[in-house]
Amino acid sequence: MIDKIKEYIGEAQAFSTQTPAELEAFRIKFLGSKGLLKEFFAEFKNVPNEQKKEFGQVINLLKTSAEEKVKSIQEALENKEESKGFYGDLTRSGEPVTIGSRHPISLVKNQIIDIFSNIGFNVSEGPEIEDDWHNFTALNLPEYHPARDMQDTFFIQTDPDILLRTHTSSVQVRYMENNKPPIRTISPGRVFRNEAVSSRSHCIFHQVEGLYIDKDVSFADLKQTLLHFTKEMFGKSKIRLRPSYFPFTEPSAEIDIYWGLKTETDYRITKGTGWLEIGGCGMVDPNVLKNCGIDPEEYTGFAFGMGIERIAMLNYQIGDIRMFYENDVRFLEQFKASI
Repeated sequence: MIDKIKEYIGEAQAFSTQTPAELEAFRIKFLGSKGLLKEFFAEFKNVPNEQKKEFGQVINLLKTSAEEKVKSIQEALENKEESKGFYGDLTRSGEPVTIGSRHPISLVKNQIIDIFSNIGFNVSEGPEIEDDWHNFTALNLPEYHPARDMQDTFFIQTDPDILLRTHTSSVQVRYMENNKPPIRTISPGRVFRNEAVSSRSHCIFHQVEGLYIDKDVSFADLKQTLLHFTKEMFGKSKIRLRPSYFPFTEPSAEIDIYWGLKTETDYRITKGTGWLEIGGCGMVDPNVLKNCGIDPEEYTGFAFGMGIERIAMLNYQIGDIRMFYENDVRFLEQFKASI
């Protein structure tokens, strides 16, 4: 047994490596909780009395040799790492690396998701290329319905049933078809409408729409949800809901927040009223619930929608929606601190 330990002493003293992984394997083999030293110390009680002194000395020498070897190699590896860090990567470019930033649309979208996630809404997504049923018909907009003219649509020329979605309500239809109430979801995403591009409108933009369906959901629940959102997003605690019309909700309303009239910019963006429209909302029409396989006699729900670009323009005081799509680095660099 003593001769075997002496062999291990020689192995420990001769050990050498350039990698932390091999060093760790060596440490575990000799000094680990199930290593050789543990076994030899456990064997000590079975050694004859006349050999115990020599046996103990040999074990201690093995322990010392292993510990010193681990320590010396660790120091050598750390010094090597420090030296590499001091000089850095000598193959890299001499020019400083530019730090990127998130797009302001992504920043605002993530902030909206966080606000609604905190009150139990999950996130649902769907295809940007849709069919007529999910984009229009299921939402109480049958073919030739005059309200279809409210949304100038990009249709696929080879198939009139396929189009670029005009709102993310199509995602809500798909979600209702595949999930049973209670439903509490938001659907952020990109939408497309055949509109003239100007400083205030674009043919491509982003929406976030919310849907809540359960038993005994009321208009009061909708108002409190929107009030929570406006407080968290804008710091505004005053909203109003003006009667409006949307084919898929009844009753329907426009969402206004009181922005105030403290500055000249406030006067401009609110047209001197202090009130600013941020989206639309309403109670889900029973026909929509029925089209999606949900019993309108048992369940009710509300829905709301708002444009992400519009909110980003308000938060960051951006005067032209086209700036979001021009990829001007000078514009995007302003949002580095908001990552």
